[in-house]
This record gives sequence, C-alpha cells and structure tokens, in this order.
Amino acid sequence: MFTGLIQAVGRIARLESRGGDVRLHVDPGALPITDVVPGESIAVSGVCLTVVDGDDDGLAFDVSNETLSLTTLGALAVDAAVNLERAMLPTDRLGGHLVSGHVDGVGSVLSIVDDARSQRWRFAAPRALLRYVAVKGSICVDGVSLTVNAVDGEGFEVNLIPHTLAHTAFGAMRAGDRVNLEVDLVARYVERLQTARDT
Repeated sequence: MFTGLIQAVGRIARLESRGGDVRLHVDPGALPITDVVPGESIAVSGVCLTVVDGDDDGLAFDVSNETLSLTTLGALAVDAAVNLERAMLPTDRLGGHLVSGHVDGVGSVLSIVDDARSQRWRFAAPRALLRYVAVKGSICVDGVSLTVNAVDGEGFEVNLIPHTLAHTAFGAMRAGDRVNLEVDLVARYVERLQTARDT
C-alpha cells in the first residue's frame, strides 16, 4: 500500500528482455535504498513492482506481460523519468490517499495551462473509469495522489503546484504523454457493495 506522495524521481537505466517479458532496471535517484531488500514493493510511476535484485544500475524488477500491456511501463525508454515511492509503514502519515499500485487504466495528458504559479492539467481517461472520478475526490496519476478539480465525459482536470512539478516526473511531461491511472479504492468498494446489495 502506498500514499501517492512521491519520494524521488528515478530513471529507467535498462530494459532487459527475459523470456518474453522484461527485467526493468531503475536508477533510484535520491530514493534511499540501503535497506531495500528483494521482495519489497516499490511503486514505479504508480505501478506496484517487486524488487528482485539490487545492482550497479540501482533496483531491478521483473515486469510481466500483463503489467506491460496494461500500464505505460512497456513504452518507456531508457532515461525516462519515473516517480518512485516505497510501500508505506503502519506508522506513516497518510498525507495523500490510499493507493494500491494496481493500475486501472491508461490515460493521456490533454493540456497544460499556466495558472499563476501553478498549472492546470487536463487528462483524458477511459470512460469506464470516469464514473469513479469525483470533483474534490482523489485520483492517482503516475503514482501521484491528486485532487480532482473538474470532471466530464472525456476526462478530468487537476491543479499542480510548483512543489509537485519540481519533485515528480510531471516536470518532464508534455501534452500527449500517456499516464497510469488508479481510481480511489473507496469508490470501487462502494460500487461493489452497492452492486452486491442490489442482486
């Protein structure tokens, strides 16, 4: 489980083909990794991955075909920036929102507009996910916990403050870039409970 508060921006160091899927090597940037052990979960641009090894490139993760096909990880190039967050501890503050690292779908950046020192970002999202997106609710975009400012039938809008732009991979993104989306866990469970009650 994660919070959506990014701890460091890393870089894709290597993509190594392994029997049809990929071993992903990530330079962790400023992420402290001295106590990271194999088996630990780390969110890489919002995708919960298991550390399988530490090497000269930093951290290594095995990424299945399922994950490659349902997230943006399969299209990332060497040196691409990625948001990193280690799994939360029971004693951590929950400053963002509960994030599982299980991506629900892929969206894209539609527009970026300056708004004083902040920026308004608009994202396209699959219609099937938009029913879980609510104004002033939470959404996870590439691993970042964000508050929704507006939503319609095509996508949603958020506001990014200078701190977020400076401390996440958003600073390197442009209109047209694809992003991993995870909707709020509570919204999914409320829908499931409602469906079960009505059957």
